[in-house]
Amino acid sequence: MKIAYRSGVVVSAAILALALAACTPSNEVPPATNTAGPAPTDDAPVELSGNLQGAGASAQESAMDAWRAGFQAIHPNVNIGYDPVGSGGGIEQFLAGAVPFAGSDGLLDADEYTSAVARCDGDTGAIHLPMYVSPVAVIFNIEGVSSLNLDAATIAKIFNGDISKWNDTAIASQNDGVALPDSTITVIHRSDSSGTSENFTDYLELAAAGAWPHEASKEFPETAAQRVGADGTSALVENVTSTPNSIGYADASRAGDLGTVALLVGDTYVPFSPEAAANIISASPLSADANGPNDLAFAIDRTTTDSTAYPLTLVSYHIICQQYDDEAERNLLTSFLKYVASPEGQAQSASAAGSAPLTPALSEQITSILDGIAAG
Repeated sequence: MKIAYRSGVVVSAAILALALAACTPSNEVPPATNTAGPAPTDDAPVELSGNLQGAGASAQESAMDAWRAGFQAIHPNVNIGYDPVGSGGGIEQFLAGAVPFAGSDGLLDADEYTSAVARCDGDTGAIHLPMYVSPVAVIFNIEGVSSLNLDAATIAKIFNGDISKWNDTAIASQNDGVALPDSTITVIHRSDSSGTSENFTDYLELAAAGAWPHEASKEFPETAAQRVGADGTSALVENVTSTPNSIGYADASRAGDLGTVALLVGDTYVPFSPEAAANIISASPLSADANGPNDLAFAIDRTTTDSTAYPLTLVSYHIICQQYDDEAERNLLTSFLKYVASPEGQAQSASAAGSAPLTPALSEQITSILDGIAAG
């Protein structure tokens, strides 16, 4: 399955300065069975009650915790749940009608877009709403080493098993003066269907100059590397932390005390940062496969030579229908997602998850799209 990160219509940089997001556990409630009044107006705030359940990317867990807590403080008769099963699992639940929205670090593919037309009420299908952007860090565990410089081709060869020792010339030549052990590299990868894997393998496919022989996918491919699979972000980070001489990839906010890799961009090694992640988003177009003007699905420029940008970046979305026949479900969902995109909601996730707020222009654009979600 090839990720839809290719060329398209360029979007204004003025609405795209997004930044870092993170992940920690979240509570769950039963699927949405809610009652709600009419949609909110300036004159009459809606009284909301009921349950709303989402599922998807584990990278959204801590932000979802913050959004859930903040929204429920305003609406104490509402319960929000989120099952961090990974992007693929969330999309699967959404397309099956089990949840009204999915969290995903990757985009729907052509077949999933088609399935969403059948799943969603009406015939307009599903759209992506970006809620935050996060650099993906290449993390490692080498005693006494806190950072490395690597180009995309070398990273690809490590994860494919073509480079199996830390003191390989390809690594050592980019890291003068670093004491690299003569030890076998253990690759830790996501074993679940993961948008983080999709973004990581998309970067390798496009930026590694042919060194990565696989297509971008939510499922990490079979390779010749000595490898260990981990189900979810937390498990992957825990495995790297407990496995000497290992390497993996995860939401950058979860790197902790692990070593991290600066990526070669142009002729400069660029470490991850919120600013560098925002720069790559502002320079990236919308996907050519987007489902109309309300589908804010970005095509990340993985091959940029702009040394102020970090190309291994994911945008995390909420995937929703453009019509819900159940008006109460529609009101509860759109009210919650407006809160997520609002300055207050973004401040909550910034405090709890290390994310940077959406720009006011992007927040307003998402709110306008949500106002247009049809009911009945």
